Amino acid sequence: MRILRKGLSMPKMKSVKGAVKRFKVKKNGSIKRGTAFRSHILTKQDAQTRREQNTPKVVAKVDEKNIKAMIN
Repeated sequence: MRILRKGLSMPKMKSVKGAVKRFKVKKNGSIKRGTAFRSHILTKQDAQTRREQNTPKVVAKVDEKNIKAMIN
């Protein structure tokens, strides 16, 4: 067991790099996310679905705490 010397604190938590690449925190504190099914073969989707996937998406309030812990 390792004993910390006086004045030293525990090491910082590392952020999850996969989460850092996928999410961005907006100014109001909500978290932006990407949309699934946008990479290729979009001809099978109807136009309405493709339009809806262009709109900005926000992470649900339930998941915000966990994602912020992974990012920071």
